[in-house]
Amino acid sequence: MKLLAAIGVLLFVSVPAHAQGAKACDELKDEITKKLDAKGVKGYTLEIVAKDKDAEGKVVGTCDGGTKKVVYSRASAPTEAPAKDAAKP
Repeated sequence: MKLLAAIGVLLFVSVPAHAQGAKACDELKDEITKKLDAKGVKGYTLEIVAKDKDAEGKVVGTCDGGTKKVVYSRASAPTEAPAKDAAKP
């Protein structure tokens, strides 16, 4: 009987912890943006897409109960024109 009560308590306690893990997408995106900005990361985009949709980039989080994902991608570096040689006649 004590074992059954202990299992029931453990199951009851784990449910709220799981519910707290589901974040709103905008909230999660803001948190990730703050972390990246604090590290000095420049030239990136964060996009919220459906879980089953393919998107270019790295998945850095899930939100809305796992139905969506936050995808990080770096902006392509601008191509630099070759420097002109000033010593050429």
